[in-house]
Amino acid sequence: MTLPHPERPRERNADIHLDPELDLHDLEGEGFDLEERNALRRVSGIRTDLEDVTEVEYRALRLERVVLMGVYPRGDNADTSLFELKALAETAGCEVLEGLIQRKDMPDPKSYVGSGKAQELRDAVLSSGADTVICDGELSPGQLRALEDLVKVKVIDRTWLILDIFATHATSREGKAQVELAQMTYMLPRLRGWGESLSRQGGGAGGGAGGVGTRGPGETKIETDRRRIRARQAKLAREIKEMKTAREVKRQERRRHEVPSVAIAGYTNAGKSSLLNRLTGAGVLVENALFATLDPTVRRAETPSGREFTLTDTVGFVRRLPHQLVEAFRSTLEEVGESDLILHVVDGSDQDPEGQLQAVRQVFAEIGAHNVPEVVVINKSDAADPLVLSRIQRREKHSVAVSAKTGAGLDQLVQILEDEVPRPETLVRVVLPYAAGRLVARIHDEGEILAEEHLEEGTRLEARVGPQLAAELADYLVA
Repeated sequence: MTLPHPERPRERNADIHLDPELDLHDLEGEGFDLEERNALRRVSGIRTDLEDVTEVEYRALRLERVVLMGVYPRGDNADTSLFELKALAETAGCEVLEGLIQRKDMPDPKSYVGSGKAQELRDAVLSSGADTVICDGELSPGQLRALEDLVKVKVIDRTWLILDIFATHATSREGKAQVELAQMTYMLPRLRGWGESLSRQGGGAGGGAGGVGTRGPGETKIETDRRRIRARQAKLAREIKEMKTAREVKRQERRRHEVPSVAIAGYTNAGKSSLLNRLTGAGVLVENALFATLDPTVRRAETPSGREFTLTDTVGFVRRLPHQLVEAFRSTLEEVGESDLILHVVDGSDQDPEGQLQAVRQVFAEIGAHNVPEVVVINKSDAADPLVLSRIQRREKHSVAVSAKTGAGLDQLVQILEDEVPRPETLVRVVLPYAAGRLVARIHDEGEILAEEHLEEGTRLEARVGPQLAAELADYLVA
């Protein structure tokens, strides 16, 4: 059965046969650092086997050939959700063979899908030769185990898939620590083993092999692993806290110099990095993949009038972003909450741009960024339906349609930045002696020059500056 158009009505419990060659997005902008990124990606794919590790025994993902499974209530746009799960799986290096949906108000509490659908899923796995099932939801440890028993192949859920993608794309020390902390948090309640691998006991004084005085009840291996994971979690949390302090010092330095900050935020693969490259020539990675950017990139920019501000490219969001990731990346996401203006980028060519806006604003609320002024930037306008663009702009009064690929609409966006980037509040008129060239330079860097004249006694300036700089200029004020 061919893959239906996402807007076509579907029957209950219908199957979706996904075309693995389907191109869900168009690449925007130029590629940067792709050779380096590709070197990090698994070439042979990933599968879900148990890997006996010294520290912790857990399942390392090596997904290769997968079948997708989603349970959705009636009225929910199941096709859109499953298409997004397909994009996530392909970003992780999987070959998607088939997709199935089940219409239920709630997933089965025991095995995620009902027994009849589990048999259909098992048949799809056998007929396609898949080795893994990916479920579009966060499954409990019991549901994972029960579904695996039914379909006889490894099962992972949407949360672990996203965590795996983050682990692949993390490059900085902080990004790797944040992802590892999220993985540990997810993995802790899901530790399990086969046979006696995680239930065997070691003696309280060295184990049964130690002879007299060493035998007796001790810690099971799963208890040991849980203790080690908790210790690792605590260590990672301390490291992230230290790195958060370093970032906060940099933010305070920018505040001290009264440099406004603008955050580029939005749904994953909406074109945020492409937009940053267009506006600043930053040269950051642009790739047609979900979560290509994990580490925030901060670049300086200027308004047409010469006022400096910073542009920050942030990690992309997604529907039902795992709570573990929001918590682990909270220090990074604070860049959005601490900004003076948010450019909320949405993919205008997406099947559900309004859903993207809603999903991102939910994360804004979680990180305390919902009160920051926001401009909706509808990107990929060159590939979007004009009726969709018109509909979004009617709903989002403070919005602009652009294309980071062609440059369309960027002049209008730059003018919005000119109008919206906070201006220094204090108006000063000063005459600065030529020996005070440092203060003149600071006014040019941090303030907004309204008038400038070179006199015999020094430089006369009329400018708007921040409160701190205004206090330093108090001795040079003139009428």
